[in-house]
Amino acid sequence: MSSTEGISEEAHVVVVGGGPGGSTLATLIAMRGHRVVLLEKEKFPRWQIGESLLPSTVHGVCRLTGVADELAKAGFTKKKGGTMRWGANPEPWTFSFSASPRITSETSHAYQVERSRFDQILLDHARHTGVDVREQHAVVDVIDGDGDGRVHGVTYTDAEGSRGTIRARYVVDASGNKSRIHQRVGATREYSEFFRSLALFGYFENGKRLPEPNSGNILCAAFDSGWFWYIPLSPTLTSVGAVVRRELADKIQGDPEEAFTSLIAECPLITEYLQGATRVTEGQYGQLRVRKDYSYANTRFWRPGMALIGDAACFIDPIFSSGVHLATYGALLAARSINSVLAGTLDEDTAFREFERRYRREYSAFHDFLVSFYNLHVNETSYFWSAKKVTDSNSSALESFVSLVGGVSSGEAALATPKTLAERYKSQSSEFAAAVDELAGSEEPSILPLMRAQVVRDAMQQGANEQIRAHLGSGIGPETPLFDGGLIASPDGLSWSPPA
Repeated sequence: MSSTEGISEEAHVVVVGGGPGGSTLATLIAMRGHRVVLLEKEKFPRWQIGESLLPSTVHGVCRLTGVADELAKAGFTKKKGGTMRWGANPEPWTFSFSASPRITSETSHAYQVERSRFDQILLDHARHTGVDVREQHAVVDVIDGDGDGRVHGVTYTDAEGSRGTIRARYVVDASGNKSRIHQRVGATREYSEFFRSLALFGYFENGKRLPEPNSGNILCAAFDSGWFWYIPLSPTLTSVGAVVRRELADKIQGDPEEAFTSLIAECPLITEYLQGATRVTEGQYGQLRVRKDYSYANTRFWRPGMALIGDAACFIDPIFSSGVHLATYGALLAARSINSVLAGTLDEDTAFREFERRYRREYSAFHDFLVSFYNLHVNETSYFWSAKKVTDSNSSALESFVSLVGGVSSGEAALATPKTLAERYKSQSSEFAAAVDELAGSEEPSILPLMRAQVVRDAMQQGANEQIRAHLGSGIGPETPLFDGGLIASPDGLSWSPPA
């Protein structure tokens, strides 16, 4: 259609999709005074998968956008880490976010959230920040016909079926794995040959909880056909899902109720936790759902005038709850690039090269770690946690693991002053060293040897700088680029700057 058909408008940025990635990006750009229009095809609140968050989102990105305090008042279940029944050890083992000195005591938790409420809070906050949010507006296509290789906006239809056009400097696709327009960056999705699973999931009332202080943890339990997630959303409501390997897809064919019952029966721990529980059969949680958990990454994350974030850009196996983290972290990176270009402080190629390199590095860290995690799980003779001792003399492996699964490569410390931060870091480093020594002499299994991979160490390099700087600004001293010749965050965290 031509740009003059129907309603025609202009904006600096059009964001497609009102989930956590879209609302976060829209907010961060509106905070710089730019005109942002967010188009969401559905009417909020709406159900969405992905209820388990990481500290990086809660205390890093959401603190930067100004919505963290509202989340703290929402009454969501606190998640202090994770509990896993995974592999040869017959007993569940637990990791705590507080094991990393990069996640302080005040920020050593995340939330289990009902996404309908969480997403509504973030979208309303975007409105309050000045974003023009329009629900029930479905994007039809991007405007790509001016002969200069750029995207120049979008065409859409509203709830009444009326068509419109918005011309903009940038279009950001945050519309999820079913995106209509992600291919318009001139890329294809490359699917992982390793991570190809199917998930069957539903919701239960009055399921069992883990013992305190870990009652809010996500519980992941491996069984012969795959693994279960068990997420306590409230004192009584639990999200339960079975993830099965692609070659066992027949286990979730036919009647979903029978299939789910059979899968639960295969996993004694989940059977125990659901004794006396009843499945929710009404409302937004009333149906059993199936989702393909096929991991992928686009071959490109941007082109002139357009960027992809969240599941529109990439998706990784959900065992460590990285989906919302990758979406909001990608939103932060893309917002910095857009803000920099709109301000005229950087050229587009330089700004978006930094966006894609950092975003792809974060995705790769989770992907490569999980390949090791699953390979060693499948080959139980080489099971991935090497028990009873620490063999890496720099003592960074456990910290790297918890930092990675806590998502703090894009988080913040949320401390009051640089001095307090330095003192707390020193104290926690000592506590961490003692904890490692204790672990080395204990009977508890350790996953430390896995974490020596260079990709994981690289992913941790930015963690402390980013989370501290987001709260304290420039008072902590100079930041260094993540890559040779790369950029650093501006003091307010909303754009890029060349290093001093």
